[in-house]
Amino acid sequence: MKSQSPNPALVLAGLLAMIPLSPALAHTGTGVQIGLQSGFLHPLTGADHVIAMVAVGLWGAQLGNPAIWVLPITFPLVMAVGGLLGVMGIDLPFVELFIALSGIALGAMVAFNVRPPLWVAATIVGVFAIFHGYAHGKELPDAADAVAFAVGFVVATGMLHLLGILIGVAVRWEAGAKAVRACGAAIGCLGVYFLLGAIGIIE
Repeated sequence: MKSQSPNPALVLAGLLAMIPLSPALAHTGTGVQIGLQSGFLHPLTGADHVIAMVAVGLWGAQLGNPAIWVLPITFPLVMAVGGLLGVMGIDLPFVELFIALSGIALGAMVAFNVRPPLWVAATIVGVFAIFHGYAHGKELPDAADAVAFAVGFVVATGMLHLLGILIGVAVRWEAGAKAVRACGAAIGCLGVYFLLGAIGIIE
């Protein structure tokens, strides 16, 4: 008798239901402590960040080797560069717009099982990572250690990628592959919601 694996769509929906739709950061402590803590919490307390990072893991798992590890490594590495730009105060336009678009684009890649060459997939992931990282770096709390903050948000990002990969391995089964694509569609829809918020249509 075969044991049934959990439905990836239900797992993702349950996890997203526990995450607020807007950032709600509690910055406490000083120096390294506040930097590490705030950096770790930052990606986890905004669903616009969460869905994109989970989508990277889903897409990597869907594409298989070597994308399953290349994409989740590319995103946090490039995101750290974006975070540095934010900490340095360099102006980067349309940040919220691109963060919302990342959910739409990455969700669509998963939903439609788009399979571009690896370098194209990595470039798409890297471009969006710049904007996610910039948003984190721009919101570095006062008195926080910038390096510890970066370590915190990179670690949290890696965990979200891993979550996406763990859900994405269900693509080995026909029903699981459909469920993963449904997760991509759900992420894309949430991305549309955040895009409408970014351009001021909804609050």
